[in-house]
Amino acid sequence: MFFKQHRYSNLITPISYAIDLGVLNIFLYLLPINFQTPLLIHVYISLAWIVISAKNEFYTIYRFSKVTYIVRLIFVQFVFFFLTLYAFIGFFKQPVISRLALGEYFIFVLAIISTVKLLSYYLLMEYRERVKGNLRNVVIVGKNKKTDQLRKVFTERREYGYNFIKQFSPKSVGFQIQYCFDYIHENNIDEIYCSVSELKNEEIAQFVNFADNNLKTLKFIPDNKNIFSKKLKFEYYDYIPVLSLRDIPLDDSINAFLKRSFDIVFSLIVILGLLSWLTPLLALLITLESKGPVFFRQTRNGIDNREFYCYKFRSMAPNNNADDIQATKNDMRITKIGKFIRKTSIDELPQFYNVLFGTMSVVGPRPHMVKHTNEYATSVDKYMVRHFVKPGITGLAQVRGYRGEIETENDIQNRIKFDIFYIENWSMFLDLKIIVQTVLNAIRGEAKAY
Repeated sequence: MFFKQHRYSNLITPISYAIDLGVLNIFLYLLPINFQTPLLIHVYISLAWIVISAKNEFYTIYRFSKVTYIVRLIFVQFVFFFLTLYAFIGFFKQPVISRLALGEYFIFVLAIISTVKLLSYYLLMEYRERVKGNLRNVVIVGKNKKTDQLRKVFTERREYGYNFIKQFSPKSVGFQIQYCFDYIHENNIDEIYCSVSELKNEEIAQFVNFADNNLKTLKFIPDNKNIFSKKLKFEYYDYIPVLSLRDIPLDDSINAFLKRSFDIVFSLIVILGLLSWLTPLLALLITLESKGPVFFRQTRNGIDNREFYCYKFRSMAPNNNADDIQATKNDMRITKIGKFIRKTSIDELPQFYNVLFGTMSVVGPRPHMVKHTNEYATSVDKYMVRHFVKPGITGLAQVRGYRGEIETENDIQNRIKFDIFYIENWSMFLDLKIIVQTVLNAIRGEAKAY
């Protein structure tokens, strides 16, 4: 019972650090790496790991974190660790170090640390759900759809480790804020979740002061009707706090450099490894079926709403409506070879030249025809937000089922929703995930790929 009632969360991070640093240093002796100065490499590896972990927030795992978040942390952590590891050879002039053994060392520590991290995450979730340990007592202040959804999460997702105690309704007759405070004291509540929409400003201030003075964690549930539902960025202008409604990760120069570097490498691999031999073959098939150019060029809107030429393999017979009318199911303009390359998305491959030239990215919001951009800009709320970044060959909306023809208003609304989510939550891991899903969808075939 003692073990279940006391908190040990503050020990998880230092224990994890100790285990990982132990693995990193012990394996240096288990492989024939041939390092000349043992103390130097031990200090270098340990400091490098700590610095990368701090920058990557490798050990910042929340009880509501998902497995995909853990995998992304592992991927980013070991990409930078790999670069740092091999930089040791040149930086400290260590020519006798075995590159092969160093590579084996990297693979071993990657496998062990990743396994330990995922296993500890799983075991901790099981411990909370089955043993009922490492729990946080929580109350909710507010009674509406969002608070009810949160209460459902607390009660059904037992692996998160939240012990829901009580829900208060500020709108009910006789509600007294002091009663909430007394109840929180008497029942040893750890975290308080308040609905912003149901509290007055002075009541919010009272909860903030109470939480600060009594070492309670206070969190707010946003109201969809105001800016608190946005992903806000908090900054200081001198001593003045300022909230920005949208933080775009790709505005950061390092993130932009990483994405552009990946775009260049990936597009060159596709162009040299695939398009170099596929283009002549498709050129022959396309021209044999119908006269006209091999490539189709269309003006579309890109970053900052700038127009650019988007390239495709021609999949239709030449017609005057190509720039005005989207392809529809059983479209008579589509050729036989065109139907195949559209179904498999092969017609999109020439856009890797757009990626190489810098007008597009491998992943991003799909660019629309100029005519449709002008229409949606005035009729669809927040449509132009998608032009804050470069358009992509594939995107989050496409792998979630919103590709091809826009048949209903719901199609475009959901496409914009996913595009904005991608822009505000970009990461290299998300890009890689979308690319893998795109390839799998192309192999399986999609209903709207026509």
